[in-house]
Amino acid sequence: MSGMGLEDVVENASRRYRTTQSMVVGGLRDAILSGVLVGGQPLRQDEIAEQFGVSRMPVREALRQLEGEGMVSFYPHRGAVVSELSQEEVLEIIEIRVALETMALRKAFPLLGEEELRLAEDVLRSIDEEENLVSRWGELNWRFHATLFSPADRPRLLSIVKAQHTAFERYIRVHLVLSDYENPQREHYELLDTCRRKDLDGALQLLSTHIQNTGKTLLSHLR
Repeated sequence: MSGMGLEDVVENASRRYRTTQSMVVGGLRDAILSGVLVGGQPLRQDEIAEQFGVSRMPVREALRQLEGEGMVSFYPHRGAVVSELSQEEVLEIIEIRVALETMALRKAFPLLGEEELRLAEDVLRSIDEEENLVSRWGELNWRFHATLFSPADRPRLLSIVKAQHTAFERYIRVHLVLSDYENPQREHYELLDTCRRKDLDGALQLLSTHIQNTGKTLLSHLR
């Protein structure tokens, strides 16, 4: 996207990440999320190691970590490839997100205070003002959701939920246009207002509908 190649991603990663392992994982993740590496593309460990200037071991470990995040798939006789998201997988991710995010919000709700609500609103203002929204939507969208869930104090749960957000992000970057972000952002404000009113049932329903609507929008572009 925007003429960026893997060499550019590697250069950016070498500046952003402190350790070899985090550089390779972060660089490959960035390349997949930005569309530099596309679904179905083979990931040859020796070539990646040469690009990053590292041995094959951190590359192998990075690919396994990205497999756990749903970004990479391993096949017999083919090795690692960038995973592709099918319609069936989108539907499954929607189901997982609805189940786990409503659980997280339910647990967080009694402890959701003015500080978290203010931080969540700050994120929404940042989304409104962001000039490069397509590339930053995933990060800011997750920050909003994670802020509402943070009082639940369930780090493992949030780690699983974040992985589902990440699985959507690269397809959202490629397929959605700016107008597609208007409805989810409106739903964000509605969810925030409902949380402020301490309406748990209303907030859970809005969150569920919000996730399903996002999935439907993505599905319409994948068909």
